[in-house]
Amino acid sequence: MRLLAGATTIAACLFAAHLATASGLVSASDISVRAPAVEKQSVPRKPGGAGAPQRGNDTCRWARDNECDDPDIGTGACTMGTDYSDCRHLREGENDSCRFARDGECDEPNFGTGACTQGTDRTDCGEISWMRNQNDSCATAFNNVCEDGPGGRCAPRTDRSDCRGRTRPTSINDHFFGRDDRILVNTNETPWRFVGRLHMDGGATCTATLIAPNVVVTAAHCLHPSGSLNAAGSFEASGGQNARITAYLIDQQFNYQRFAGSDDIDGLDWALLRLDQPLGDTLGYAGVHNLTGQGGRTALATDLMQAGYSWDTGDHLSGNLRCRMATVYPDNTFAHECDTTRGDSGSSFLVRSGQGFNVIGVDSSFRSNPNGPFLYIAVSAAGFAARVPDFVAGRTGTRVGGLGVGGKPGVGAGNPTPVRPRR
Repeated sequence: MRLLAGATTIAACLFAAHLATASGLVSASDISVRAPAVEKQSVPRKPGGAGAPQRGNDTCRWARDNECDDPDIGTGACTMGTDYSDCRHLREGENDSCRFARDGECDEPNFGTGACTQGTDRTDCGEISWMRNQNDSCATAFNNVCEDGPGGRCAPRTDRSDCRGRTRPTSINDHFFGRDDRILVNTNETPWRFVGRLHMDGGATCTATLIAPNVVVTAAHCLHPSGSLNAAGSFEASGGQNARITAYLIDQQFNYQRFAGSDDIDGLDWALLRLDQPLGDTLGYAGVHNLTGQGGRTALATDLMQAGYSWDTGDHLSGNLRCRMATVYPDNTFAHECDTTRGDSGSSFLVRSGQGFNVIGVDSSFRSNPNGPFLYIAVSAAGFAARVPDFVAGRTGTRVGGLGVGGKPGVGAGNPTPVRPRR
């Protein structure tokens, strides 16, 4: 129930700027694709304050992390009364005591930056305070029936969309374009059974997709849970099957610190991972297709599907059945309008291909946009499709904890000190 910093809490979104085709960009406005108007407030985190002086009981392991975890008014991750400092402002009365209060940006956890303790940024968070400590983690979420609380099938505050509606304020720190259109997908069906969760040994989690019997694709930053490269981990398919990561391939030019601090190498944020079990022989797997290589107009007009392990849907795979790209960029990236949020990092965008499905990109990062909403970015398969056959055949890649093909050191082993990911 905890939100971890790093790749665990990275999300995605879209933008609607209109750029000339002479610059190499194709805008959704050129072909009348719906242009979302919602901004995701996912800016670099401010330093967390020390919080209130310690009084009462803060014995929970999650105490003093700015988020109330008592079961009656918080997340329920703590025993009642053991998260005093994080919960006291909700109990005693909300206020603007945070150092970042009244700056026009909500700084409470989850739907804000997380720099303030819950209940101490009242003015800035007023519009979204109703969403505090609510989610859609119930197994029957998104079924249009409110089942929250006593007598219902859901635990309190776990059936948010069905009970409170799908409208989302523009100031939310998530990417829903004013409305959350996700559903919980059936993991017994294709293409969702190809999708799974990465559990990195460094502590991060991301979403990944089978593209061969023993190969998955995800985002490169997911392999940097502490800022430096560590590809050790496992893949858990949506049906529960598990396999360990034995080798990986990322672009030699990918540098985590550079990625986290600029937009220069967004198109390199992809990773191929080899598994020790051919899960795809049983579950099936998607192909890989360079859709943006067919031209911007074709790409923008194509219906996409996406699913990931969003932070607010618990252990359930949530997804989009029909959404679109919005802008195709010349650096092997595109912006999209699929409803995604933190935890979807590395998830694939899929298209139908005959009787099967192809991965055409993976969820990556956001870009600042001074004249409008943040731009939420995916890496096109144009950046990695040509690398897939050799990796699947075992001709390329670096063994986890070892040398690459030909005895060369693993790529990225010298990446710099940790910095906060941009997604």
